[in-house]
Amino acid sequence: MNIEQTDAYLRRIGAARPAAPTSEALRELHLAHLRSVPFENLSIHLGEEIELTDEALVAKIVQARRGGFCYELNGAFAALLTALGFDVTLLQGRVYDDEGRLGIPFDHLALRVRTRDGGEWLADVGFGAHSQLPLVFGERGVQADPGGTFRLVDRAEGDLEVVKDGTPQYLLDRRPRALADFTAGAWYHRTSPDSHFTRSLVCSIVTGEGRVTLSGRTLTSTVDGERQVTEPATEAEVLAAYERHFGIRLEREPSVRGIR
Repeated sequence: MNIEQTDAYLRRIGAARPAAPTSEALRELHLAHLRSVPFENLSIHLGEEIELTDEALVAKIVQARRGGFCYELNGAFAALLTALGFDVTLLQGRVYDDEGRLGIPFDHLALRVRTRDGGEWLADVGFGAHSQLPLVFGERGVQADPGGTFRLVDRAEGDLEVVKDGTPQYLLDRRPRALADFTAGAWYHRTSPDSHFTRSLVCSIVTGEGRVTLSGRTLTSTVDGERQVTEPATEAEVLAAYERHFGIRLEREPSVRGIR
């Protein structure tokens, strides 16, 4: 990314260019990203291609003002952080399902970020409802976060388990990866009938008061822990909700077969 592209990305997330790649700067960028760029899988249900290159991911988030799922969000965020002088390593993870079973290899993309002031962090802006701030990579005690209570737990063969509110979320392999390594995982999640992304429709973003999520035609707004659920009744109302809450302008309503 050149200076102009980096500045455009910073404008997209409403963040100032940091004076240096410090831990505090990373925290500010991480939260700004979560509050500006939604976690969404709309491309899968709109028939759009998903290309795992820095150029394509940044163009989707910055120029097209869209969001994405983990490969896209953390892939683009890695490009931004690298352009700002952070030392970024891509890590592959396997996500636990509701029964505690691990998913496929390269199921998830997360970031190990080193800062100029000696910090080392687990950054993740692509896991939906997760930590709002980076987690200290070397800390094994409880880490409090606006999104919940987190712990990083060492597992066999050097893997690192990420636990939220007592429930394991995903298992990270600490070996460095390249963005292209996640191509098969992204293909699986956008094509397989066994992937939860092909079976559901979601668009979700962190707000200053909580979170807003549009899943199919169910709009859930959480403000200070209080949930309010509404049901947009028409395509026009759904499209208006996408634009109002997420800044996404669509020509047609995405839908999953059997869900409308």
